[in-house]
Amino acid sequence: MVVTLFERLGQPTPNETTQKPEPEPAQLLLTWLQRWNKPSVKMNEILVYGPSCTRKRKDAINATQILTEHGWLNPLETRRSNMLEWEIVRRPIVRPTIET
Repeated sequence: MVVTLFERLGQPTPNETTQKPEPEPAQLLLTWLQRWNKPSVKMNEILVYGPSCTRKRKDAINATQILTEHGWLNPLETRRSNMLEWEIVRRPIVRPTIET
């Protein structure tokens, strides 16, 4: 059977049919934190070195709140009241997810 150019262009491409949903910012931050080589992380480090979806302060705060609720981050006291810092909870899991 011969397929014309217009029939081929009308067919969906494999990428359109098998697109994966974009992971949540909290999940991307958790994946990044597992590779972070320090025991704690500060807000400014997330904003500079973290995943691109957490480069805005509001998005980073939302992601860290979710991770704190699920036990992946513990808030730490800092000398300055406007500086945020968390202890990273490391668990022996191959591919950690937020859902438990």
